[in-house]
Amino acid sequence: MSMVPTLLIWTGLVLAVVLPLASAATSEYLAWRDPVYITAGLAGVVALCLLLVQPLLARGWLPGLHLLVGRIVHRVVGIFLVAAVVVHVGGLWITSPPDIIDALLLRSPTPFSVWGVIAMWPLFAAALLSLLWRRLSARCWRLGHASLVSIVVLGSAIHAILIEGTMNTTSKTVLCGLTVAVTMAAVASPWLRARSRVSGKE
Repeated sequence: MSMVPTLLIWTGLVLAVVLPLASAATSEYLAWRDPVYITAGLAGVVALCLLLVQPLLARGWLPGLHLLVGRIVHRVVGIFLVAAVVVHVGGLWITSPPDIIDALLLRSPTPFSVWGVIAMWPLFAAALLSLLWRRLSARCWRLGHASLVSIVVLGSAIHAILIEGTMNTTSKTVLCGLTVAVTMAAVASPWLRARSRVSGKE
């Protein structure tokens, strides 16, 4: 790939990640919040940004980064993603335990909390599946991982969109839209390639 497209792709990715983070970090909603709440909130934003990067790494779609290297980084980023979600939920638990209990029991009056929990459990399941992938068939691994991460991304996007808070609406919407689109493309690409090979043999 030539220099200009490579530069555009990396610049677009950096902007898609940095702008929502900068907007959240400088939000007026944080001015009167305690440090634990601020940390929890920003951890949630970081997790959403990492969700955008993950499919790009897994499919080798970042120019200049070899597929094998990308998949190694994908695993490392996955660890940080799980850690960010744990910090996000743990911090909110410290600031308001009853709200987190209601959310975990799916009885929260705020829909965004329920969607956050819907996204959280498949994320943990996908992480566990990643530890067991050597014991699974390739087909079972791909299907299970793709299904789980699809739920994670869709649930996280809805969770973020419904929250009226620290993230700027425009940058948040763009980030969520990109994350969903890239993830769906990454999930569909193996199936499309297989179908293309079959069509080529006919």
